[in-house]
Amino acid sequence: MKISRRQFVGSATVGLVGTAILPRIYAGDVSDQVERGEVPLIASTWGFGKAANEKALKVLQEGGSILDAVEQGIGLTESSGNGSVGLSGGPNAAGVVQLDACIMYGPGHKAGSVAGLEGIRHPISAARRVMEKTRHVMLIGEGARMFALEQGLESIEVNTRDKYEAWQKKRPVEPSPQKVDKKNHDTIALLVLGADGNIAGGCSTSGLGGKLPGRVGDSPIIGSGLYVDNEVGAAGATGLGENVMRYCASFMIVELMRQGLDPTEACRQAIRRIVSQEPKGANLSINFVALDKKGRFGGAGTDGSFSFSVTTRSNSRVLPNPGVPEMKAPR
Repeated sequence: MKISRRQFVGSATVGLVGTAILPRIYAGDVSDQVERGEVPLIASTWGFGKAANEKALKVLQEGGSILDAVEQGIGLTESSGNGSVGLSGGPNAAGVVQLDACIMYGPGHKAGSVAGLEGIRHPISAARRVMEKTRHVMLIGEGARMFALEQGLESIEVNTRDKYEAWQKKRPVEPSPQKVDKKNHDTIALLVLGADGNIAGGCSTSGLGGKLPGRVGDSPIIGSGLYVDNEVGAAGATGLGENVMRYCASFMIVELMRQGLDPTEACRQAIRRIVSQEPKGANLSINFVALDKKGRFGGAGTDGSFSFSVTTRSNSRVLPNPGVPEMKAPR
């Protein structure tokens, strides 16, 4: 049975009746935005995404494809020394940097992904080659590294056996809880709506600092850290991956846009739905950016410090987290 937007939003909100005890997520001023509907449109997570957006726009202006724009925009961040993207990211518990990335291309609904990748300068490039050069969607660990080397991607020497063996000898039986903060789990998710109406997106991270070796978060998981539907739009995530991937959050946001919600409201509604089911309440560190086929953009998150970047030919800026009005900001 088909339901109207009003019915959909209303029914989804019923589950939140009586949740006044939830913290109120920060609601910032989003009135100062670039004109909606302008294409090409690039949106990404965090303030550091602005430089990546601008690189992506330059690629498009020089005749590159939307996939080129995604790859080179994210590649700029991977090379920038940002503390949680690329080889400069925080190492795992054994002292080894393991990288995750994925890419999606709307036409043909194509996707590629790598996880637990060591020593490769640009995991987003490895993910693109998985999509374009193999019949697979995801490669992991040593297999992903071997494939990236075969593809001629830039690498550094990796000799991690001694580190892993030393960690195994000294690791505690009961690992202490990992403190999660903005410095050790930032991710870039970058979305591009081309002038021809086609959509692509990518996501890249070194993951949670101090993670168990082999841990994979949401970033390389299609439908969690990133989802693109060429008929609707795209969404990407940043934050604590476990809390994003348990709800397939980026896929959920795209489906909410399919129901008629604009990108910001789709991000908000996904957060509401997750919080309504989540024992932790709103203390989740989940943040999203989205754009739709109409050229509208938006984002929302549970972290008061979250921001997202939006770039068109006429403007490029960092926007604050608009939050979810009925929830308040975490400390």
